[in-house]
Amino acid sequence: MKFIFFFFFLLISIAHADLIPNQIHPLHPKTGSSGSQVPQINCLSWRLAVETNNIQDWTSVPLQCEDYVGHYMLGKQYRDDCYNVVAAAIQYAKTLKISKNGKDVWVFDIDETTLSNLPYYARSDVAFGSIKYNGTKFDEWTREGKAPPVPAALFLYNTLLSMGIKPVFLSGTKEEFRQIRIKNLNKVGYHSWIRLILKGVNDTGSSMKYKSGKRGELVKDGYRIVGNIGDQWSDLLGDYVGQRTFKLPDPMYYIA
Repeated sequence: MKFIFFFFFLLISIAHADLIPNQIHPLHPKTGSSGSQVPQINCLSWRLAVETNNIQDWTSVPLQCEDYVGHYMLGKQYRDDCYNVVAAAIQYAKTLKISKNGKDVWVFDIDETTLSNLPYYARSDVAFGSIKYNGTKFDEWTREGKAPPVPAALFLYNTLLSMGIKPVFLSGTKEEFRQIRIKNLNKVGYHSWIRLILKGVNDTGSSMKYKSGKRGELVKDGYRIVGNIGDQWSDLLGDYVGQRTFKLPDPMYYIA
């Protein structure tokens, strides 16, 4: 009897599905190489799927989510989300027994982790990642050396230094920008690190492969990676990721 009632209720629910407000619609942000828009996308759901790595290999923010992503990145929620990640990282760091040999390190990504490219992504010709990525334009922005810090990451950086944990910066930034990046980091408050690892012309393959290899070199040199923080899953997956990883939010772009 209970089964019959449930089946009858299910049929009624399906028949009147269109009458139910605020339904959860299937999530299909874009289809095909042209990035055709699919109506009724829930931008909050899209962002959640991106942050949990359930949507992968996407090339741009859905056009109808440009305003949503912009308001999120420029608003209080993004800052709060970053500080919550950092609070968890600090709580974890306090449980560590730090060695006195200076070999305990924390790996930091740079773009959208220690430095913010929001002034660039907020431009109308970038539109928070809803316009196709232009490497030439981004290099021009990097060359200016004007990226502000991500406040939560700077707080984590200073806290870890005070605890005796040494920072390592590991970035996909091109080696040619080394001096520009050093000046930019120094200017906004990052003044000390064990290594600043940038991507050379011979560093080929995916970001995950590149960063795995560089972390492996750290381990072979006797360093212990006690923590690892980045905005991309490719910062945190692969080999030698460290004892704990922490992901900062970034719904503006995807790097494999």
